[in-house]
Amino acid sequence: MRAAHLHACGEPPRAVDVAEPVPGDGQALVAVTAAPITPLDLLCASGTSYFGEPATPYVPGVQGVGTVLESASYAAGTRVWFPTSAGMAPGDGAMAERAVVADDELVPLTGSVDDAHLAALGLSAIAAWTALTLSGGLTPGDRVLVLGSSGVVGRVGLQAARLHSAAAVFGAALEPGAGDDAAALGADGFVQLRRDEAVDSLTQRMRDVVGEVDLVLDPLCGVPASAALLCLAPRGRLVNLGGSAGDAATFSSAHLRSGARRVIGYTNNDLSSAERHAAMAAIEEHAAAGRLSVPYEVFPLDRADEAWARQQRGEVRGRAVVTP
Repeated sequence: MRAAHLHACGEPPRAVDVAEPVPGDGQALVAVTAAPITPLDLLCASGTSYFGEPATPYVPGVQGVGTVLESASYAAGTRVWFPTSAGMAPGDGAMAERAVVADDELVPLTGSVDDAHLAALGLSAIAAWTALTLSGGLTPGDRVLVLGSSGVVGRVGLQAARLHSAAAVFGAALEPGAGDDAAALGADGFVQLRRDEAVDSLTQRMRDVVGEVDLVLDPLCGVPASAALLCLAPRGRLVNLGGSAGDAATFSSAHLRSGARRVIGYTNNDLSSAERHAAMAAIEEHAAAGRLSVPYEVFPLDRADEAWARQQRGEVRGRAVVTP
């Protein structure tokens, strides 16, 4: 079968012929129809992630969409979404014609959304959805600030906040044109982030737009998170799920304690199977109804190296999706 093989950390994977995987006890064989290239894939393949340097060669792809060929839990032909631990632990991922996946990791789908679009949503959508609703306790009437609103997590965050009846939703991002994109997704206001801006300056500009907010979705950390923390209303929550703007943010102890404000860490790895199933079911339902979407570009498996390089350079709007 054909698969994208990553032969050395720091290099893009290339399509090669490999032996077909054989499922073991408790595992399913899935015919993959779509596999996105995510920031987590790029991080793991760089050899510099907190999971350590992966053993090479391996097939990347921390998630995918496909159809069950063999499984003890699901009938052949069942359409599924699935995560993998490729790059985080020994084993291959989703960027192949077929993949072996633990039966209990499979999430059945209705098939109401194009496979490539659902793959583009995938873990990023699950993260945004559950970080807001489960970790952040989003309730109707909350005012929400989404940092990094131009990325897949941020785009889903803006839409998810609206779908949960937030009173106001604000975006913040660095990329040119991100304000127009946020407005198109229903944002009430937008903060243009700037490179190397001081916390005090950004805080003032942010307050001018958002006033105070009840909930911050933060995939950035760094200076944007430091500023957003100072915009939290009493009992406000900031949920961090990434560090693309820096690994550390500062906060005022007096500000946090005086208003019982909270800073919460989020990871998809903490989700139970039931929580993951529920999130994906909601995401698929809203995507099918046209209420939830992200941009993506499809590449055939034999162009996996090109797709990888373009995603890495930021040349793909949204998510690059590989289709075997």
